[in-house]
Amino acid sequence: MEAGTLKGVSPGLDPERFAVEKAAAAREALARTALLTTDQKNEALALISDELGASADIILEANGRDMAAGEKAGLGARLDRLLLTRERIEGIRRDIANVITLPDPVGEELGHVVRPNGMRVSRVRTPLGVVGIIYESRPNVTVDASVLCLKTGNAVVLKGGSEALHSNRAIVETLRRALGRSAVPAGALQLLDSSDRAVTQAFLRLRGYLDV
Repeated sequence: MEAGTLKGVSPGLDPERFAVEKAAAAREALARTALLTTDQKNEALALISDELGASADIILEANGRDMAAGEKAGLGARLDRLLLTRERIEGIRRDIANVITLPDPVGEELGHVVRPNGMRVSRVRTPLGVVGIIYESRPNVTVDASVLCLKTGNAVVLKGGSEALHSNRAIVETLRRALGRSAVPAGALQLLDSSDRAVTQAFLRLRGYLDV
């Protein structure tokens, strides 16, 4: 889709169905994602970092299309939020390396009690489930949010700002390629890649699909 045609989803596409299908795919993937080991999740994040480095040219080309459209739309100072460079991509990769080193919260015991009958009852951290995230036109957040959700065993549905649509598409396609070589199902990462406000409204009505 060219920069000048970012007006919404394809003609005839139902925004409600579009949002539901994305969220349903994330929920289906959650059954596997929530059970992954720390090593499996960290391996997936390392693959994501490698793929981001290998796909930098593709991502920067897509970002250039967004930047050109943003300049034409008069985004002004907000363009810096949208801009990606090789240096910024390397910064994102360093952030991923930091997340890999973080302890995995899943399975952490927060406390326990022993009942009079000897039964031990523990409070243990578990994944939240399917996380829905709406954010502004900062394509770096697409990676940050995805990595943090996957590290904690969650599936995620992203809705970024319309000004970053090309960038976000390229980034999510890159991340999903990496996940395809990992134990993390690619379906755990979904992008609502439409600038149609009706899709955002449908996203906000996804009760029963999103957990937070």
